[in-house]
Amino acid sequence: MSESILGISAYYHDSAAAIIVDGEIMAAAHEERFTRKKHDPAFPLNAARYVLKEAGLDYKDLTAVVFYDKPFIKFERLLETYHAFAPVGLNSFKSAIPVWIKEKLFMKNMLGTELERLGKNGESKIPVLFPEHHLSHAASAFYPSPYQEAAILTLDGVGEWATAIIAHGTGKNIKILRELRFPHSIGLLYSAFTYYCGFKVNSGEYKLMGLAPYGNPDSEQTKYFKQLILEKLVDVREDGSILQNMEYFDYATGLTMTNNNKWKELFGIPPRPEESLVTQPYMNMALAIQQVTEEVMIKMAETARKLTGSKNLVMAGGVALNSVANGKLLASKLFDNIWVQPASGDAGGAVGAALAGWHIWLEKDRVPKTDPDAMKGAYLGPEFSCIDIERAARRFNARFSYHDDFNELSKKVAAMIADGKVIGWFQGRMEYGPRALGNRSILGDARNPDMQKKMNLKIKFREGFRPFAPTVLEEDIAEYFELDRPSPYMLLVVPVVGKRRIPLPEGYHNGNLSERLYFLRSDVPAITHVDYSARLQSVNKKTNPLYWQLINDFKSLTGYGIIVNTSFNVRGEPIVCTPEDAYRCFMRTEIDYLVMGNYLFDKTEQQLLKADSNWKEEFRLD
Repeated sequence: MSESILGISAYYHDSAAAIIVDGEIMAAAHEERFTRKKHDPAFPLNAARYVLKEAGLDYKDLTAVVFYDKPFIKFERLLETYHAFAPVGLNSFKSAIPVWIKEKLFMKNMLGTELERLGKNGESKIPVLFPEHHLSHAASAFYPSPYQEAAILTLDGVGEWATAIIAHGTGKNIKILRELRFPHSIGLLYSAFTYYCGFKVNSGEYKLMGLAPYGNPDSEQTKYFKQLILEKLVDVREDGSILQNMEYFDYATGLTMTNNNKWKELFGIPPRPEESLVTQPYMNMALAIQQVTEEVMIKMAETARKLTGSKNLVMAGGVALNSVANGKLLASKLFDNIWVQPASGDAGGAVGAALAGWHIWLEKDRVPKTDPDAMKGAYLGPEFSCIDIERAARRFNARFSYHDDFNELSKKVAAMIADGKVIGWFQGRMEYGPRALGNRSILGDARNPDMQKKMNLKIKFREGFRPFAPTVLEEDIAEYFELDRPSPYMLLVVPVVGKRRIPLPEGYHNGNLSERLYFLRSDVPAITHVDYSARLQSVNKKTNPLYWQLINDFKSLTGYGIIVNTSFNVRGEPIVCTPEDAYRCFMRTEIDYLVMGNYLFDKTEQQLLKADSNWKEEFRLD
C-alpha cells in the first residue's frame, strides 16, 4: 500500500501545500494562485484540496501531515525578544501578543479545524508533525536535488530562532552544523533596505536586486554607503556570520524595519516614499547592500565547504532567490555544482516539510533523480483540459480558433513573436515557486529594442527599470551567456557573452535612469540588464516539449534560440492559474494574442469584458 504525506506552510506569507506519495513529489501549489491574493498567508485549503485530488487521495489515505515550522518555539522567541528589549516595543507587543495567544499559540487546534475541512474526522489517527522551519528549508533544498551528498545553506528572514543554517546532507540524513540566530539576519538586513528604498517587505526584495545594477560601482557615494553598512550596521565575520547593531533596526520589537531617524542621519537621505521617483542615491544604496549580501553569502558558502568537504551545494530560504548572488557564488568556483530550490521562499517549506516527514520521520531511503531532478521542472500545479478552456471562452463570449496540429500553431505563434507581438502562453501544469517557466508566461522577442519598455509599462504596469528574463534553448546557452550548465529554474544571473555586447558610451553611469535604461546594450536588448547580465531560464526538450518547440520554431525563423519570458500576471497579481484568470489578464493588458492549449485568441476579435473591475483596485500593488 502506498504511503503519502501532506506538507503545509501557512500563517506567515506564501502559504502552500504539497503531497509526497512513496517519496515522489506528486503536486505542489501556492494558495495565492487560487484565492488571487498575492502572498496569501491563510491556511492553504484550496492548494491542499488540489494536491490531494491530483494524487487521487482523500484525507483518510494520508500517512501524516507535516507543518513547516514549530509555532511554540516561535512564540518563545517572540516573548524572549520583547523581554530582552523591554520597555522598548510595548506597542508592538500589545498588537502581536493577543493574536499569538488567541490563535497561533493554539496552532494544533487551528490546524485541526482546517484539516477537518479537508476531510479529517474526530477519530483520525493521522499524526501532525512539526519540524523546525530551517529543517524544512534544508529538506526542500537537499532531498529533491540531484546529489547523493551536499553541503546545505539556508538563509531567510527568520524561522523560529534560526535565520540561516549550514548543514550536511548525505543519503537520507541531514545534519545541522551551524546556525545564525535572530535578530541577526542577512534576510532581514536586506529587507530593511528594501523598506528604506520604498518597496514592500517580503515582496519587493527582487525589485531592490533589479535596481542595484543602476547604482554606480565607481561612485564615492556607493563606496561610502557600503563602508557605512559594514562599520555601523553589521559586523561581518570571516565565517559569514553577522552581528547587527540593533540601534538602527526596529523589526525586533517595533512596527517598522528601520529606525528611520538614525538611518537618515547616517546615510543622509530619508526613506523613499512608495511609488515616488527613484533617484541615484537609492540606486547606489541598493548596489551597496547587494554587494554586502553577496560577500556574506560567499563567506557562508566557504564555511560550508570547509565544514562538509562537499563539492556540491544546495540552497533554500528567501535569500536563495537572490539570483545575482547565486550567479556570483557559482562564478567563485567554491563548489563544482550548485542547486537551488525553485520555491525557495516559505511556500517551498511545504515540499520540504513533506520530504522531511518521508526521509527523517519514516526513515525512508533516498535515490536522487537527475533527469530531470525530483522537482520535475517545478511543473507541479494544476492543468486544464480543452473543456475547461472552452467553458472559460463561453463565459466571456470570447472568440478563438482551434488548431488540431500543434506544430502549425507553434510556427504561427513563433512568427507573431518575430513580428513584435506579445503572447500570453498558457500550457500544461502551473509552476510551483515564484517564477513562470513557460507554462504561465508572457512571451516576446528578445531582439526587439522596444520590448522591455512595452512589457513593463503597457502589460505588467510596473516600474520601467525592472529587467526581463530570457528563456534559451538548453543546447544554445553558450551562444548567449557565460554559463557552462543548464539553468532550468531562472535562479542564476550570469553575464551575456562578449560577442553580443554593444560597448557603453563614455559617461554612461552619469546619465539619468531613462538614458541608461533604453541604451541598446546587445543584440538581445530586451533581456540584457544594464550591467550586461541576465537571469536566464534554459528549457530542455524533454522537460517542457511544447515550450521548447515554440522557441525552436522561433530559432528556425530568426536564427535566435532565445525569447523574453515573464510571468503571466499584472503587477500585484499572483501568476494566473485557470483559463479564466488568463483571459482576464489578457484583456486587461496590451497582450496581442493568448494561446491556451491549442486555442488561439486574437485581441482584435474580442469584446470588452462586461463590468470588469479595475485591476489596480483588485490587486494591491506589490
